Amino acid sequence: MSLLLATLLPGLLLVLLGAALLANNSGIMAMFKSVPRSNAAAGIFFGGGALWFLYVIWHLSPADFGDFRGPLAIAFGTIAALAFWYVPDFLSVRGLAVLMLLSASPLLQAGYMDFNHPQVYFQKVLVYVGICLAIWLGAQPWRLRDFNEWLFRSAGRARALGGGVLAYGLLLTVLAFTY
Repeated sequence: MSLLLATLLPGLLLVLLGAALLANNSGIMAMFKSVPRSNAAAGIFFGGGALWFLYVIWHLSPADFGDFRGPLAIAFGTIAALAFWYVPDFLSVRGLAVLMLLSASPLLQAGYMDFNHPQVYFQKVLVYVGICLAIWLGAQPWRLRDFNEWLFRSAGRARALGGGVLAYGLLLTVLAFTY
């Protein structure tokens, strides 16, 4: 992945998220509130994260247990499928955490050892904050529900967060074209 793309994609994602929060639409608020326990969101986020993880396992080198990729893929695929039946609560939040952790590697690899562009640190800080949030929410997924309840209790909070996220997304989008 190029550095331009590794900065542009998170920037555009933040622009979309910030604009949605800034709009403060009742439908958007209801969608954000329903995501933590949504079965459809669990299918998209956790299912996507599981498929990506299985792809990573299938492409392991022999030094990384690549000789056992068949049994590993079967074991982790079975565990992921059983998670939909045995731990369905907040599975979408865990799926978002998995997607963040898996996407961190290509995003950080794009700017690895690149000291000629100090503006890359805006992207790296965002990725590391995302990693910390993913680990925290993966262990305590109900915190996203609690955060959504706190955020949407007042219209000003959602708009303020949306404005900040939108501004950071625009900054990353502009910085993507400076490399």
